[in-house]
Amino acid sequence: MKKILIVEDDTLLNKTLCYNLTIAGYAVDSAVTAVLAKRLFEKQEYDLAVLDINLPDGNGSDLCRNIKKRSENAAIIFLTANDMESDMIKGFELGADDYVTKPFSISVFQRKAAALFNRITKQTGGDCYDDGNLFIDFSAMTATLAGNPVVFTGAEYRTLKVFAKSPQIVLTRQVLLEKLWDIDENFVDEHALTSNISRIRNKIETNGFQYIKTVYGMGYMWIGGVKK
Repeated sequence: MKKILIVEDDTLLNKTLCYNLTIAGYAVDSAVTAVLAKRLFEKQEYDLAVLDINLPDGNGSDLCRNIKKRSENAAIIFLTANDMESDMIKGFELGADDYVTKPFSISVFQRKAAALFNRITKQTGGDCYDDGNLFIDFSAMTATLAGNPVVFTGAEYRTLKVFAKSPQIVLTRQVLLEKLWDIDENFVDEHALTSNISRIRNKIETNGFQYIKTVYGMGYMWIGGVKK
């Protein structure tokens, strides 16, 4: 499970982010000051730190430098009311992975975090999918949902991989059938495809999460663990 630290002195925004990211399946801690954030980072490592630029006892830029010294692999997303290009450039120069200007949509922020984790996984060469709730290791053919093991068939793993590697793209039934036709010409017919997707949905779309969206008249789209 991915660990996220929220550092934001706006208590309402802090609590809102913590609540929604926890519901999305992440392990979340929070701090309202730079001092508390440093203490938390000294105790454990985080996969992502969400840093407000302006803090009552410092600023996110200095905190980013401190975090990067302790944990070079930690991802950073800056939160700020500043939308000046110079501020954004400074943030990226400090090692930030993304920059979000207030006010922002919580659902969009969740998608940004999931996309960031997926991008990091691809850059490190891992053949995995991880959004904090659903984890799939396609090479080892193992998976967990909210930390609990999930069993998929070989055909289900192949179908999941096609979806996970093409997020937010409408995949027609014809495209899916072509992609699931293997080199030994073991193909999937339309009935088997429908059954396959139905079984996958029953296994992963629990606790209000939706992963596969039916685009009527066209096909399906992987939307990556959106809360219904």
